[in-house]
Amino acid sequence: CIDLHQPNSAARKKAYNADITYGTNNEFGFDYLRDNMAHSPEDLVQRPHHYAIVDEVDSVLIDDARTPLIISGPVPKGDQHEFNELKPIVNDLVETQRKYLTGVLAEAKKLIAEGDVKEGGFQLLRVYRGIPKNKALIKYLSEEGIKQLLQKTENFYMQDNNREMPKVDAELYYVIDEKNNQVELSDKGVEFLSGKDDPNFFVMPEIGMEIAKIEDQGLAVEEEAKLKEELFRDFGVKSERIHTLNQLLKAYALFEKDVQYVVMDNKVMIVDEQTGRIMDGRRYSDGLHQAIEAKENVKIEAATQTFATITLQNYFRMYRKLAGMTGTAVTEAGEFWEIYKLDVVEIPTNRPIARDDKDDLVYKTKREKYNAVIDEVTDLSRAGRPVLIGTTNVEISELLAKMLSIRKIPHNVLNAKLHKKEADIVAQAGQPGQVTIATNMAGRGTDIKLSDEVKEAGGLAIVGTERHDSRRVDRQLRGRSGRQGDPGSSQFYVSLEDNLMRLFGSDRIAKMMDRMGLKEGEVIQHSMISKSIERAQKKVEENNFGVRKRLLEYDDVMNAQREVVYKRRKHALQGERLRVDLANMIFDTSEGIAEGNKNANDFKNFEFELIRYFSMASPITEEEFTKQSSQQIAGTIYKAAFKHYRDKMQRNADLAFPVIENVYKTQSDRFKRIVVPFTDGVKNLQVVTDLQKAYETKGKQLINDFEKNITLAIVDDAWKTHLRKMDELKQSVQLAVHEQKDPLLIYKFEAFELFKVMIDQVNKDVISFLFKGEIPQETADTIREARARRQENLETTKEEIPNIDERAAQNRAAGNRASQSREMVETIVRDKPKIGRNDKVTIKNVMNGQSKVVKYKQAIPLIDKGEWVLVDE
Repeated sequence: CIDLHQPNSAARKKAYNADITYGTNNEFGFDYLRDNMAHSPEDLVQRPHHYAIVDEVDSVLIDDARTPLIISGPVPKGDQHEFNELKPIVNDLVETQRKYLTGVLAEAKKLIAEGDVKEGGFQLLRVYRGIPKNKALIKYLSEEGIKQLLQKTENFYMQDNNREMPKVDAELYYVIDEKNNQVELSDKGVEFLSGKDDPNFFVMPEIGMEIAKIEDQGLAVEEEAKLKEELFRDFGVKSERIHTLNQLLKAYALFEKDVQYVVMDNKVMIVDEQTGRIMDGRRYSDGLHQAIEAKENVKIEAATQTFATITLQNYFRMYRKLAGMTGTAVTEAGEFWEIYKLDVVEIPTNRPIARDDKDDLVYKTKREKYNAVIDEVTDLSRAGRPVLIGTTNVEISELLAKMLSIRKIPHNVLNAKLHKKEADIVAQAGQPGQVTIATNMAGRGTDIKLSDEVKEAGGLAIVGTERHDSRRVDRQLRGRSGRQGDPGSSQFYVSLEDNLMRLFGSDRIAKMMDRMGLKEGEVIQHSMISKSIERAQKKVEENNFGVRKRLLEYDDVMNAQREVVYKRRKHALQGERLRVDLANMIFDTSEGIAEGNKNANDFKNFEFELIRYFSMASPITEEEFTKQSSQQIAGTIYKAAFKHYRDKMQRNADLAFPVIENVYKTQSDRFKRIVVPFTDGVKNLQVVTDLQKAYETKGKQLINDFEKNITLAIVDDAWKTHLRKMDELKQSVQLAVHEQKDPLLIYKFEAFELFKVMIDQVNKDVISFLFKGEIPQETADTIREARARRQENLETTKEEIPNIDERAAQNRAAGNRASQSREMVETIVRDKPKIGRNDKVTIKNVMNGQSKVVKYKQAIPLIDKGEWVLVDE
């Protein structure tokens, strides 16, 4: 079992090498991510992904599919934020909207009562768009004909692609879209927040125009650079401020205490919406968790940044074979096939089911529903039957507990706040007359034991206080009773004020109840109503499936990119293909310099870029530059640069060898691995190398470790930054909907451009450091023993790149802390097999562009000479 051992430990590696390895799904995903953050082949633990069997497969592959696993660490300056400064104005904004709309609701009620349904409906829709969860609004919508009026008005304003909707939103400060969990500031809201002091407080500067203005002033170079720097700083501050503000607004408008999260021990803890348990150690990403901390007046933790991420969906799709089991997969058969290509097979129960599943009881209001639940529970308990009450959140379970206490009925509560006592409460749940209130029973209570006395009384009674969004969770609750052919019963209580009925219930039920003229406390029970509720659940399931499928489409873009980055990382880590990758980087950079400057016919810049990236003078004259094609120029640069690089590395090895020899002869009994400093004049890099190998290879091992170290360091830093940019891109492309464009297509296009720029930058940064990297002259004093330092704080500054051991320790620390951390976002990969010595590869001549196919072992000497490069197929 992998969960019994520390991440990246030898014991965990041993667990993976067993014939059968088991553990929690998250840990498998995190180990995959940690393996792709490792800085030494010895740190890798996972084997290739062959065959996985997943328990509770619907919960893992469907409910958790939208939730990616994320390993994150602190951001430099991560504790600098404006949450506390901006919180009062956001609080004022929310209060102002609430007060205004409370008045509008009263006005709407008055107009509708007077018969002016047009204006009344308009005002009612405005209230619904601004405060949809308001209790007075929900109560009013359960009155006769009101829900239909709202839907009719909404349909009118939504026609022609929401053309008329701005009239409704004109007086609102922000609009809440409850179905998609989004909140959007209006112009009026921005105006309110900017205040009178600084109307440009949230207005982003138009970068292009502002730069043009600065350049037109004809200032000195230093002055111009200073103004541009200020402009970029202003842009950065404002974009961060807008982001902080949006997250605070979300925290206030969309997130409710004791529903999505609870506050315990002065910390904000997320509640798992599927199981009702606290998700310990997890935080919402992207500053949202900090916003909720600010709202609840608890300590705001430092911000974190994503280092690596993958959705469970993508992790399990890497397995060649996948299987699983669950009691409730039939309703999701379509999704299993469409996304995972898995068939669902239903196995009949061991004994016939004796449980009595009754039709739903539908009430008009929540108050009537809860009173009816308490009456029913009292009768059942007195009849000597154990009762299990299923609720959808902590708040309702606590309300029902209070109501039972008033009736003096002993009971136990099992929810996110009391999950530590879970086993004891479940063990007692089968006693005669015992009442247990539980939040979402997925994976809980399978061991409720019933005595013969209880079986005779009718078995365990299930009472559901609300239909869940998904039919599957309702089936799980029902399935706690009537196990192995035992008697039992299940009954759901529903009201028109429940979230499911409010958001997705059709008006047919509301109309029917209006037609029957139901009085306070009266109830309907009919199979037609139960079917109608199932249809509403189906709508929600389809909606959620749509969200998951869309997420997967976004994910696939990241997948392709991750494959490239992780492949390059693996080459550097294992060293066998790194030389080929470096040769390709030199060639790509040569080609970029040649093409860019040849097209612009700029020899001066051409010389400058050669010095900047390759630290060498131009191998061709200006005359040759003018006459030759960019292909010829690129080939010439490549040959010169490759030779220059090999000579330089040889010089570095020769320079370091006497010192290595000295240390080896005098202190090899004390030192096994040593640290050698390299610098390019700006950054310092501490290279760890094996003392004996460095001595035996006359310094060549040191150079190999230098190449590996710098490649890993730069690829990792670039990838982290790229992940953040991709997150920002995903947010910004959603605006494309307003331009009648598909955000996904724009995302794919923009993501490709971002990736191209990132890879190009990585090539240039790696090449630049390798060509400029020198061993300082005072090396003898600076070579010391390498120690793996375990650093909890993952902060790295621009000037200092930690050495391999330090980075590995940092990443292990990040992994340990994040092994529970899961949030909303992206992605994964199957590694291509490594090239065998006798495998066929395609190589290309740098001078004339000719390609040919040869065995890899024949290609290596040609590539080493610098005349050919390997082509990725």
